Amino acid sequence: MRIGELARRTGVSPRVLRYYEQQGLLSAERDANGYRRYRGEEAVEAVRRVRELLAAGLNTDEIRGLLPCAQGGPGLVPCALSTGIVERRMAQLDAEMAELAQRRAALSVYAQVMRKRREEDAALATMALRSA
Repeated sequence: MRIGELARRTGVSPRVLRYYEQQGLLSAERDANGYRRYRGEEAVEAVRRVRELLAAGLNTDEIRGLLPCAQGGPGLVPCALSTGIVERRMAQLDAEMAELAQRRAALSVYAQVMRKRREEDAALATMALRSA
């Protein structure tokens, strides 16, 4: 299968497919004329898996580390690489979520103070109008 067909079947542009190949996430053989040739369903599945892992928040280096543990169908075979990478990424996400919760709490305090001041200003303006 050539790059155009793989792009059509996966919804991924040829440029992105070349990038995946450059990053070691996808392999292609070369025809005599230098055109890339991918291995049918195997290539389609590889692109889908890369897209799944990117959508899960992994970067291409992490994905490259996980691919040796990848097998047909969704999911990964537990191996030292896959377990370590997934657990590290989950720990990073937990830390990021905790930081976001702290930021949200700080902004909530600011929002509460601003609402209170807006209500106080509105009350003062109403009182000023009544006394005028």
